[in-house]
Amino acid sequence: MRSNSARQRDIQYLVHQQTNLDEYGRTGGVLMAHGDGIHVIDDQGNRYLEAMSAMWCASLGFSEKRLAEVAYRQMLELPYYHTFNRGHMPSIDLAEKLVEIAPRAGEAEPLTRVLLQCSGSEANDTAIKLIWYYFNAIGRPRKKKIIGRWRGYHGNTVATTSLSGQPHMHRDFDLPLGDRFLHTANPHYYRYAKPGESEEAFAGRLAQELETLILSEGPDTIAAFFAEPVQGGGGAITPPATYFERVQAILKKHEILFLVDEVICGFGRTGNMWGSETYGLKPDLLTCAKALSASYQPISALLLTEKIYEAMVSQSRALGTFGHGFTYAGHPVACAVALETLRIYEEDKIVERVRDLAPRMKAGLEALLCHPLVGDVRGVGLIYGVELVADKQTKAPFDPKLKVGQRVLEECQKAGLIVRAIEDRIAFTPPLIITAAQIDEMCALFRQGLDAAWAALPR
Repeated sequence: MRSNSARQRDIQYLVHQQTNLDEYGRTGGVLMAHGDGIHVIDDQGNRYLEAMSAMWCASLGFSEKRLAEVAYRQMLELPYYHTFNRGHMPSIDLAEKLVEIAPRAGEAEPLTRVLLQCSGSEANDTAIKLIWYYFNAIGRPRKKKIIGRWRGYHGNTVATTSLSGQPHMHRDFDLPLGDRFLHTANPHYYRYAKPGESEEAFAGRLAQELETLILSEGPDTIAAFFAEPVQGGGGAITPPATYFERVQAILKKHEILFLVDEVICGFGRTGNMWGSETYGLKPDLLTCAKALSASYQPISALLLTEKIYEAMVSQSRALGTFGHGFTYAGHPVACAVALETLRIYEEDKIVERVRDLAPRMKAGLEALLCHPLVGDVRGVGLIYGVELVADKQTKAPFDPKLKVGQRVLEECQKAGLIVRAIEDRIAFTPPLIITAAQIDEMCALFRQGLDAAWAALPR
């Protein structure tokens, strides 16, 4: 007999992602029913301040009517069409707009071409394929290995999971696949710097480790290096001073392509339109998603240089086609919503808003450094990570069996705040429409969650 309880039906029929399935099957989870600005309301009427923009992505909150209206209008005009040897105006307009606002740094070759997909995973997976395709096209077929970073995150396909440095996503999935995916050190200064080591010295050591890896594998076998400006899935980890400057010099020296994964950082999150602008990055390829449509529609994009595109054209001419594509890539409704999202960013000066609010969020979270659970607070713009530690002096972490990060998450949720726990690091990426008063409320609720978790910990 079918149950009338939504929670029971949820457990009975739906497989949840990135979840302890055994635990969820016994306890169930929160079911969201409504959105209101930066808040979400569950099916029991409980209201939560969403400090993670759901999955780092609801940049304009959960009730932006302009996006709903433009989706409706596009549904009436052209609800679907593909981009396989065809086109439509929303996809053309969006590609042109992305090229117009793409990051430009010094002598770097501009990003001039756009492939549209449905998710950040698809965009990064496509980039991996194109990197291999490119080096085949220019007669360098040995350049196939791609370097990611431990605790980096680039998606959930077989290839992007292999590239991502997330051990829990590798275990028992038989990943990483093959020998084409390599990993270098996580640039988490607070956790991995040696005693007394400056940020610059730490960055130099990591850069040297990267070059040692490249030389040991053979530079003629290394195709590309993937990096997020701020490591989202690793816990909102910002790069140490001079890190990307040193890394980019090594990549250029060894003719290795640089893909910048802007899936989380793009469209204002770091206080600039792109994380690349915040950290002086010069990408050969760039991926973006999430805030591209404020996540009101599934859409992503891969931007690339003319040099790479010309090689694709040459290979397509030789082979008779460019053998890649997704049915829903460049979906007209998603493109229309993304265009409207970009208009809102411009009209409401969202990037400037992030810059104005960033000091408030920084001060509010850093005020918690005196809390017995908090060892480090680090971030940029409106993306921050808070490290929970057992000993502030030694930076000793908690015993993983205590699940302190999960305890804090649960206590925050009881208080009406949604955060993300990545082991014992708490991440914050609130909607970019958050106000100063709401940032204060977010920090106050977080303190409540910390206090409750601390009180419940065994002594």
